[in-house]
Amino acid sequence: MTPKQHVLEAWGDLACFTQPALKVERFSYPVITPSAARGIFDAICVNRHKYRWQITRIEVLEPVRYIALRRNEVKEKSPGTDTILAWMSGKREPEPIRADADEATSGSKEKGRTQRQTMALKNVRYRLHAEIRPWPGYESELPGMEGKFRRRALAGQCINQPFFGCREFPAFFRLIEPGEEGKPPEETVNQEIGWMLYDVFDQSRPDDSTSAARVSIFHARIENGVLEVPAYESDLVHKPAVAGGVLHA
Repeated sequence: MTPKQHVLEAWGDLACFTQPALKVERFSYPVITPSAARGIFDAICVNRHKYRWQITRIEVLEPVRYIALRRNEVKEKSPGTDTILAWMSGKREPEPIRADADEATSGSKEKGRTQRQTMALKNVRYRLHAEIRPWPGYESELPGMEGKFRRRALAGQCINQPFFGCREFPAFFRLIEPGEEGKPPEETVNQEIGWMLYDVFDQSRPDDSTSAARVSIFHARIENGVLEVPAYESDLVHKPAVAGGVLHA
């Protein structure tokens, strides 16, 4: 069975799709990444043991506009799942992240908060095209998978609130019906992006909470407001030889 194309229109006030080389002072790509687009579909309906979403096309419906933001951010990272479960079970004493901690009170420069500059996007709107790709053994369940997604998307249901790069930048969505005429892509948006983040996980096999990161990249170009996304298994997508390996463009 051939997967059907599913199309979402997604929009929001702010977005930030951080370029990996710019981690401290965040600077957004001019357009949503395939990874972030996949996250929106995942937020509506997903079963990672049975299928994955393949983003095929991204249409930019509004001109690219940047906005400079300065935000207070905590320096610490949230602990892993095992640590959180140990806290919940009482096996370990919880260690909260305190935004007002400093070196004098905590004895570490890695605690507390700091101000960071963010070059984000504002007033974004995209049309996202994607297909369900069943894992081997689940191909016969494709119609049911597609039907469930359509029901949830039409009703505006989601597992968690979709977001544009950062959780504080919520994304709103609606399902585009076949044959529906919407706003055309912004033809004035033409940009050679160069190497762009494709995904941060291995999309060649089912994943779980223990899956290691496997960053992939591809050469991206927006033409007349459209970014064509190659399939993950394509030679156009560059991947490290092993999970967690170093990727060289």
